[in-house]
Amino acid sequence: MNQRKGLVMRDIKQEEMAQSIDLLNYVFQISLSMNKDRHFVNSKSRQFDEGHAIGWFDGNQLVSQILNLPFQVNVHGKVYEMGGITAVGTYPEYSRHGLMESLILECLQRMRAEKRFISYLFPYSIPYYRKKGWEIMSDIVEFQVKDTQLPHHAGLNGKIRRVNPKHHDVMDIYARYAKKTHGVMVRNSIAWNEKFQEDFWEEKFIDSDVKLQAAVYYDEEDVPQGYLFYRIMEENYYIDEIVYMQEEARKGLWNFVSAHSSMVYNVYGKTTGNEAVAFLLEDSEIIQKVSPYFMARIVDVKEFLLRYPFARNTFNIRIAVTDRIVKWNHGTFDISVLDGQVVVEKVSEELEENAVQLTVQTLATMLLGYKRPNYLEKIERLQGDPLAIVLLEEILPVGIPTFIDYF
Repeated sequence: MNQRKGLVMRDIKQEEMAQSIDLLNYVFQISLSMNKDRHFVNSKSRQFDEGHAIGWFDGNQLVSQILNLPFQVNVHGKVYEMGGITAVGTYPEYSRHGLMESLILECLQRMRAEKRFISYLFPYSIPYYRKKGWEIMSDIVEFQVKDTQLPHHAGLNGKIRRVNPKHHDVMDIYARYAKKTHGVMVRNSIAWNEKFQEDFWEEKFIDSDVKLQAAVYYDEEDVPQGYLFYRIMEENYYIDEIVYMQEEARKGLWNFVSAHSSMVYNVYGKTTGNEAVAFLLEDSEIIQKVSPYFMARIVDVKEFLLRYPFARNTFNIRIAVTDRIVKWNHGTFDISVLDGQVVVEKVSEELEENAVQLTVQTLATMLLGYKRPNYLEKIERLQGDPLAIVLLEEILPVGIPTFIDYF
């Protein structure tokens, strides 16, 4: 329990959930008369049972809060425990007193104790979270395709079946997808309790006023290879999520969308920033917008690097990391790899001049592959000996993160 200016920071109790929802309603200006907003609040309230809900209290009144959820993510083929930050809010009259920064620090300390060495969040203010150590790690593509632009791919031997969104084939496809796709959430993790896993699948898509539908593509041998979550509303087709394991499945799912051309005027969708939606269509003159999506933070530099799947088996490099929020990340680290065995030592609390200089934000986006060392050096986000930059390019695996979830 921490105290500041007559306030007390502690865990939010179950019986104080109504105050938490009131705070969310106020901060996000949610109208509970709207079904979509009720769904948002209800999903957040259920999540409080699974993570660490921490708040500042003025007497018995909750005035600032944060929620830290337990997840897992795939980082270049290595599964990491991840702390997901959400439900962040402070009443305006209590802002600018450092309450949220202290809540963030408490979350980072708890993540570290639980061996969650990376954190993701959806930023409502990118500049704000950059100051707290997070950096952009993925993009999202929103697109609009006219009915006359929908593709048709001939010569496919598989078939489509419409299924319940909770069908086991859907979860099987995603489990295989998460195993091979860098950056994504491992939704079917055995580390989650069964109820949390079920809630996560359901809450991600289902609004109270619209029925989600699902379609699965099966190959010639009847093996499920891709799925599509979609809605049809007011003569428009909405793609909520499309996941596939092979090119044939991608084509088959788009053929299924095209089969609705007589029913709809436009297809709207969103997908990962790595998906070249326009390029893959014969008529590429579609409306498409790419936006920053999720941000990531390294919770513990040393422990994250010890588990990191470097692309070379033998090397040595030294990095100097600036982290103004947590002292355990701030300083100079020596990284040595010999025959695949990784050794990381914090050699100084200071930033040594002979090391590659970068912030913890830059380190996150670089290790996750959203931006490469050469580019980060070019835009002056890292500095170092040219040979060290070349080495960084060689030792870091190639791949831009994919993230299609929201929490």
